[in-house]
Amino acid sequence: MIRNAVIGILVPFIGTALGAACVFFTKHELGRGVQRALLGFAGGVMVAASVWSLIIPAIEQSEQMGRLSFIPVVAGFWGGILFLMLLDHIIPRLNNNAAKADISSGKLSKTAMLVLAVTLHNIPEGMAVGAIYAGYLSGSADITAGTAFALAMGIAIQNFPEGAIISMPLHAENKSKCRAFAYGVLSGVVEPISAVITVFLAGVIIPAMPYILSFAAGAMIYVVVEELIPEMHEGERSNMGVVMFSVGFTIMMALDVALG
Repeated sequence: MIRNAVIGILVPFIGTALGAACVFFTKHELGRGVQRALLGFAGGVMVAASVWSLIIPAIEQSEQMGRLSFIPVVAGFWGGILFLMLLDHIIPRLNNNAAKADISSGKLSKTAMLVLAVTLHNIPEGMAVGAIYAGYLSGSADITAGTAFALAMGIAIQNFPEGAIISMPLHAENKSKCRAFAYGVLSGVVEPISAVITVFLAGVIIPAMPYILSFAAGAMIYVVVEELIPEMHEGERSNMGVVMFSVGFTIMMALDVALG
């Protein structure tokens, strides 16, 4: 079980690293249309993972509370939302206005802001993987090895384009390929770290598992609504983002059902 958990926790990070490696094989930065499509796909994966891999197992683990079984899920979900709102306030994010601003007047470089922005996205994803594997390691009948790996694989799939979206623009700004790749990989390091921390906390407080699962779901939903959906609708022909959101949602749902 521990070996499966270690592999699963590392899978999303590997997805980020492989995406960042695209900088060695592609000369040009990703077009805006391609970025919208990839962001839409990532959003679909995260929403489906939040529902099937996190919220539903959290509800099932609270069944002993009867009609009040929704309380741990609601409390955990809102905890995740508020936690990400706090991080969003503390950690500077690179949005369109910041990208156009004079970075020299700020305290952080554009590169640092970009890495911090993606790191903010990756924290709830790592927590989600850690939460699902904590449930698996605890022997929960609601969470199988297949269910946990489906979530890890789904997040790895959406991390692949995320890694490319980091490394390729950095190379276009005259960063060396190796340095751009390193920044892309660095943005994904927080995922296994946050996953391990979540597994440890869940192991210490096993009765809190429904809260932890729904907390991770709330954090992921926040990222999708606050960051991914607005970005995938920017510019003309935003329908591609919607289509790819649906594709990502469908693939993640199918993975969870087939492997779980």
